Amino acid sequence: MANYLNGKVAIVTGAGRGIGAGVAKQLAAEGAKVIVNDIGASLDGEGLSNTPAEQVVEEIKSLGGEASANYNDISTMEGGESLVQSALDTYGQLDIVVTVAGILRDRMIFNMTEEEWDDVIRVHMKGTFTVCKYASILFRQQRSGRIITFASESGLIGNTGQGNYAAAKSGIAGFTKVAAKDLGRYGVTANSICPRANTRMTQSIPDSSRQLRADRPSDREEVPESEVMNPEDVAPMVAYLASDQAANINGQTFLVYGGTITKLALPRRTRTIFKQGRWEVEELRKLVPQHLTQGLVNPSPPQAPKTA
Repeated sequence: MANYLNGKVAIVTGAGRGIGAGVAKQLAAEGAKVIVNDIGASLDGEGLSNTPAEQVVEEIKSLGGEASANYNDISTMEGGESLVQSALDTYGQLDIVVTVAGILRDRMIFNMTEEEWDDVIRVHMKGTFTVCKYASILFRQQRSGRIITFASESGLIGNTGQGNYAAAKSGIAGFTKVAAKDLGRYGVTANSICPRANTRMTQSIPDSSRQLRADRPSDREEVPESEVMNPEDVAPMVAYLASDQAANINGQTFLVYGGTITKLALPRRTRTIFKQGRWEVEELRKLVPQHLTQGLVNPSPPQAPKTA
């Protein structure tokens, strides 16, 4: 390792397992002191355990790194503030925030409960805000800092049965772009990662949901079956964005999986019709199919009812 993060202190949420654990270990390997935050909950947010965070800390220490476990619930304002304070209390500073923590409660929107909606939004989106809010106060004062959030292709493109998750991840992507503009003048950067990886979260998706998604036209390129998507593959890009070498990268979103890293473009105009004044519906009936929607594919076309 080149020790690109020597002298830095990082917080990684959701760092007890999967992508978050890989990120925490990578940052530590590059020289950062890491607060490993994880409440040790199940994928649906139930249950608490200190073991996941402690295991990652022990692994980092066994390799000569420095790390400390933290069990704050970052879906509350108090938890986010306490987490930031723990970095200051333990290591005397904070330079990097990586927000990976999240849960899944997949359900078609017509079956989704209020609790399933609220829990996913709370953990993903509010959990990102609480840590970034209190870190940004510090980063603004010290005129430096790195924020790396985790969005998702589900939030940018959509995924069957993930209304709550997609809404949260889309919100995080937008939030990060605003954070980049709010904080950039103070020497702080904020960027998002959209990861693909084989984790316990992806492995928990029911076969029925996988089949529904397989039956729909795909909005993303196919990944070769030979492409192994390990959770640890996401970590190097996070470490790079956290380093001083990435000081001019701000407000961007990157798709990361296996050996692939793609910069994703902002939504942009692709087709336009224009006239002076207000359109009439009859005009739109003729011109929209000709000039705006020609060739578009319905991502979920109607299907004939299944017969018994």
